Amino acid sequence: MRRRLRQEWRALLLAIGLLTRVPIPAIGSCDSRTVGLSLHWYPVAGLLIALPLVAVAALTQSSPPLAAALVLCAWVALTGALHLDGLADCADAWVGGMGDRERTLAIMRDPASGPVAVTALVLLLLLKWTALTVIIAAPLDTGWWLIPVLARLAVVLAFISTPYVRPGGMGDGLGEQRSPCAIAVVGAASALAALLLTPARIGGLWLVAASLLFWCWRRAMRRRLGGFTGDGAGALVELLEAALLVVTALAAGGVAS
Repeated sequence: MRRRLRQEWRALLLAIGLLTRVPIPAIGSCDSRTVGLSLHWYPVAGLLIALPLVAVAALTQSSPPLAAALVLCAWVALTGALHLDGLADCADAWVGGMGDRERTLAIMRDPASGPVAVTALVLLLLLKWTALTVIIAAPLDTGWWLIPVLARLAVVLAFISTPYVRPGGMGDGLGEQRSPCAIAVVGAASALAALLLTPARIGGLWLVAASLLFWCWRRAMRRRLGGFTGDGAGALVELLEAALLVVTALAAGGVAS
């Protein structure tokens, strides 16, 4: 029992260290089992990202545009722009790959960013900032802080349902060593929190939007690559966060009017 608890603790620290820039104790090298167990802690890492964002929004809410900008800066800083990098790589690869699998994967490995990547990042950040401005100015608690949690839950679902196609990549081996029971518990808890801690209309819209986007993302990844990569997972996080923020802003704006 004690050994299992130590392994889970190391798995949690591994998830936090990978997905955030929150300082963690040194854990050294981890075996494949611990790496696999880290997967079901991804939503918890999302919660650690969300809590400081709530504090920033609360302290600066008197000026919604400024609050939204500061929240977005904190959001990027807490993740180290990890997922934005994945989105940028995917944007370049999807356009430059011209439908060819190997060319697409090769462009994803290239650290340089082209104009398509820059455009995608600017548009996504603009979309997030605008949505956050509306949400922070809204007269009701939308539960928007759950969005980082749900976006990382989507990555867990990706590893469950979709082949990982880059041997030696950051996600290699995660799917094989996962704990189905723990993932089911974490997934159910995250979904339940989204339904209980948000207005009913917003929770329902989140479910529809997230399901549709995940289906489109998975279909695109399988058709082009036969599965997904770490960059694809990063793109999924960013696209899902942006989509849920927009849905929340539209719902909150409707209430405010």
